Amino acid sequence: MTPKPPSLAQETLRLLKPFWSLVALSAALGVISGLSVTALLATINRAMNSATGPGTDIALLFAGLCLLTLACSTASNLLTNYVGQNVVARLRRELSAKVLVAPIAQLERYRAHRLIPVLLNDVSTLSTFALSVAPMVIAFTVTLGCLAYLALLSWQILLITLLTVVIGTGAQFLAHRYGMHNILKARNAEDDLQKHYQALSGGAKELRIQRRRRQHMHDQAIHGATERICQANIRAANIFVSAETFGSMLFFAVIGVAIAFQAFWPSTERSVLGGFVLVMLYMKGPLEQLITNLPAISRAQIALRRIAELSHRFSSPEPHLLVSDRIPSVTQVRSIELHQLRYDYPPVEGSQPFHLGPVDLTIKQGDIVFIVGENGCGKTTLIKLLLGLYTPQQGEVRLNGEPVTAERLDDYRQLFTTIFADYYLFDEPLPGQAELPPEASKYLERLDIAHKVSIRDGSFTTTDLSTGQRKRLALINAWLDQRPVLVFDEWAADQDPAFRRVFYTELLPELKQQGKTLIVISHDDRYFPIADQLVRLHAGQIMVEHNPRSALPA
Repeated sequence: MTPKPPSLAQETLRLLKPFWSLVALSAALGVISGLSVTALLATINRAMNSATGPGTDIALLFAGLCLLTLACSTASNLLTNYVGQNVVARLRRELSAKVLVAPIAQLERYRAHRLIPVLLNDVSTLSTFALSVAPMVIAFTVTLGCLAYLALLSWQILLITLLTVVIGTGAQFLAHRYGMHNILKARNAEDDLQKHYQALSGGAKELRIQRRRRQHMHDQAIHGATERICQANIRAANIFVSAETFGSMLFFAVIGVAIAFQAFWPSTERSVLGGFVLVMLYMKGPLEQLITNLPAISRAQIALRRIAELSHRFSSPEPHLLVSDRIPSVTQVRSIELHQLRYDYPPVEGSQPFHLGPVDLTIKQGDIVFIVGENGCGKTTLIKLLLGLYTPQQGEVRLNGEPVTAERLDDYRQLFTTIFADYYLFDEPLPGQAELPPEASKYLERLDIAHKVSIRDGSFTTTDLSTGQRKRLALINAWLDQRPVLVFDEWAADQDPAFRRVFYTELLPELKQQGKTLIVISHDDRYFPIADQLVRLHAGQIMVEHNPRSALPA
């Protein structure tokens, strides 16, 4: 069950805590700026109602207050911008770090079309809200200062003004409540739209071939999501605009009441009425600024709710998972043993829960191990358990006879180079190295992709290749990594027969002669005799066949 997310105030205080001194200074400057504006209004009213006209002292005071207001307002906004941008950068680093060290099983269950909008859209929404904090503080201070000045002019007029403010605030509260409901609906629809956008790119070929699906994607999926976003935002805007218009009319209504007030009580000085009208007309601007920021506050609350959900979901990182690099404690692989390993998937409604195991398997240095079986029998799950990406519910993984504990798990993974079926091809084969070994260019030639891609400044010049060519490029990454264990998940499935033969009869024997341990998920039964061990999976159960005389060439 997802816990109740923190309130906007709580989360804002947490994010601003490292910058509390700058925030306090910015708020203080904002208060000074607001009080200076109030003093300016009083000075203007005094000059307008002076019998002898404004003197030099009033002119100097006016100029000084103008400079003070300008300096404090500018400094407050600059400090807010500095703090806001640093808070957003810190939040982005914090969220990405949590995703980076989250267990793979958790990350796989949290779909990308929900993850990306949080990291991009919701954090940007907070950035926009952070920039509006200082102006809201200044506007709020100006409003309080104006009310205090009205109290000095006439307590009766102050009561009328406060009644107007209370009515207007109530209208804005209702607008915020119902407007936020529509903004939340629009934000939920944005997740669906992100999913459809991913389908436009990922399923481009299928959408060209399947006309009915293409039409459904355009007319119903995308159009439906965009229409829900549009209508929800329109309804929210209608609510906020109506409340803002109502508040504006209240200002003029209260000015009319004040004029009527003077008609019933002629003894009221003209300076009081003039000052009241001046203050009310000026106060209208700051109050409208606060009202205009209500949608931003609503969006910030929703963004914080999504960020809190993401942060909580990934609040249990893998223990002892390192972000900074270091030399692994173990670099040699004599044997890898899976002892009574069992993994259970979470139950899914409408289907039987799948479990793998118990698995007993020993892989020795230099072995070529083929993992075979029908689709969905647990081959990739077995690989993820072997790599330590999944945490088994039973059993343990042993390296060189010793259990792989949580403290050693990250070092254990550094022994492997993997090419998964859904692999991600990075541009940099060896990150942080501007110069790659000379063998890299030879590998490009050998795999017949040197005419398509080269290496410049430590990176591939392009990864815009066919699926088979991209897998060959991934194989170059595996070569350059120089790790003792290589794992290939259906690597040869996208290769033509010639390269498939090269992979099984040339590349695998060559890597074996170099002392590498090779684990291959394969359906190519004609090459099964190459394996030292053949691990057959069926419905989560394994059977191991040993080949005493491997068919590798001498």
